[in-house]
Amino acid sequence: MQLSPLQSRLAASAVASCLLVLLYFALFSPQLALAAELKEAFPIILDDADFVGPLPARSPLDPSYEPDFALFDRSIIGRAPAGVTTLQPNVPSSMNVVPGTTQYFMFPAASLSTREGALDLRAEHPGPVADGLQERDGLAKRANRTVFVSANTCLQPQAIDPTKTTMDPPQLTMYVSTSPFNQAPNPMGDRSKQTWVEFTEGAAMFNTTTSSDLYFGIYAPNVSTVFTSTTYNFQVAASADNWYHSFNVQADADLIWVDSDSQGALLITHNLTDSTDPAMSAKIMQTQPYVMFAQNVNDRSINGLRYSYCGLANYAQIAAIKNGKFTSMVKSTMTRRGQGNMPKQQFYFSGLNTSSSYLGILASPGNSSTAGKRAEGAVGGGGHVFRATNFTTKSDHGNCNIITDLQFCTEVTYAVPSNPSFSGNTTALAKIYDDYAASVYDTFTNKVMAQIPCEAPSSQRYSLARTCDDCKTAYKNWLCSVVIPKCEDFNNQATYLQPRAINQSFPNGDKLSDADASAFPQTNAFLASRNPLIDEKIAPGPYKEVLPCEDLCYTLVQSCPAKLSFSCPQPGDPGFNTSYGVRTSEDANGEITCNYPGSMHLFSAGGRNAVPWVLVSLTVVLLALELL
Repeated sequence: MQLSPLQSRLAASAVASCLLVLLYFALFSPQLALAAELKEAFPIILDDADFVGPLPARSPLDPSYEPDFALFDRSIIGRAPAGVTTLQPNVPSSMNVVPGTTQYFMFPAASLSTREGALDLRAEHPGPVADGLQERDGLAKRANRTVFVSANTCLQPQAIDPTKTTMDPPQLTMYVSTSPFNQAPNPMGDRSKQTWVEFTEGAAMFNTTTSSDLYFGIYAPNVSTVFTSTTYNFQVAASADNWYHSFNVQADADLIWVDSDSQGALLITHNLTDSTDPAMSAKIMQTQPYVMFAQNVNDRSINGLRYSYCGLANYAQIAAIKNGKFTSMVKSTMTRRGQGNMPKQQFYFSGLNTSSSYLGILASPGNSSTAGKRAEGAVGGGGHVFRATNFTTKSDHGNCNIITDLQFCTEVTYAVPSNPSFSGNTTALAKIYDDYAASVYDTFTNKVMAQIPCEAPSSQRYSLARTCDDCKTAYKNWLCSVVIPKCEDFNNQATYLQPRAINQSFPNGDKLSDADASAFPQTNAFLASRNPLIDEKIAPGPYKEVLPCEDLCYTLVQSCPAKLSFSCPQPGDPGFNTSYGVRTSEDANGEITCNYPGSMHLFSAGGRNAVPWVLVSLTVVLLALELL
């Protein structure tokens, strides 16, 4: 049969294709097999994998099964070695530790990842591709994260007989490692693969930059037999954000001792904000951000725990908060009194021992919604402890009492001459002083200042630099410091104090001996109080006065019209030493050598917020009263 031209071309193409197939099989001869013919499986080899031997045969259904892949570290798996507790970010773990043993913890590298990159990638590359990018981005972000590890000792051994034991319980120690070859750091571990931090007064803080699992152990040393229970209890937490527990031994004390009497003490914080925004100040005034602990220095129960929030809560003699509520021995309020009219928090402690020295420790309870309730999962939830502030109480004569919250002399917050009959009603005592000062000021402004043309044109006023309002303010500052004297114990031997009412009886009926009384001049400055109202209505008996500062006299003279004839005596003039005091270098060491509105015990470390009030003169007081 003869083929057509088209059929001839088709036949030629088919023959050529067959020849090509035969040539392929002849050259490459592929090996084909059925699945049933496979007798053994060959391992999948990955780049850089280092296989020492065959993988152990274990069933993935075995309850103790734990995957172990050479290419992936334990942070991906998310499991800690046996006997090691895994910590979650900002979630504390509380545990006991017996002397001579170590409790082990791990903070997994997976907790170092952040979500910022993932959120951005999800917006730019939605879908499966973004998921892969997010994974890689998270791993990259974990490379340079700082881990913050902190711990507090909550319970520690106590001395069997505190009167015979002078030593404090030994401190715990934290051992830290980032090496996978040292997953249980302890005192016997390889020092080249670990570091350690000894607790300071019951607290430890450590930070390091890592992209690996962080291993650490809390070790308890052996304890002497002079202590009772030898078991410690501690709380530990880790975070990639910031400290969960913290303390600061270097910073200035943020708590200021204002004054004290025989059984109470008043302390106040620095300004809680520098903002001039009224809304911000109003918001802060609705909060009470701090708590406070107090401890008699002769009680050693908090020794070794002064920087531990939970330790102070368990052992301090007086705590501002117990079980989330303020205790009856502590009254905490917000105030604007003092420098800048800014929000501050003040604490009044009652029920203290007479003639005693105390430590006042300010603390922040952490980021929680309820004061005193610690916040798990919150950065800083374990609290922050500040450096302690020292203060003392007065003697048991009971003739000095703290008064606060006056309506007119708002800056007066200190101990004043008193009587035990006012010990349970200091509000009535404050009212006696405040009402008298307000009446004198009212007379001055309505009668004396009425003679001054305060509303005249500037060219006719008494001063181009000062106004009548400046004069009234200076007079009020001076008046409150003079008619409401700051009281100290009569047995206080400080040379800047002025004895008053030396021949009168103490509230308990005692009197100074003839020998003691004869040591002072028998003049009115020593025989009576400067303000007759004090001896008539309060009858405190002998006391010593912190005299008003001289600077208020100068400010008064500079601010008021010369027509009022105010003048200030100079050092060396008659009556100067019994009328007012002078600031000295002792003021930087917590002394108050002369009184002024808003006075408080400012140490050199706290001088940054010294109250910028001017000082006072007794002579000016007498001159002003003569004008009424």
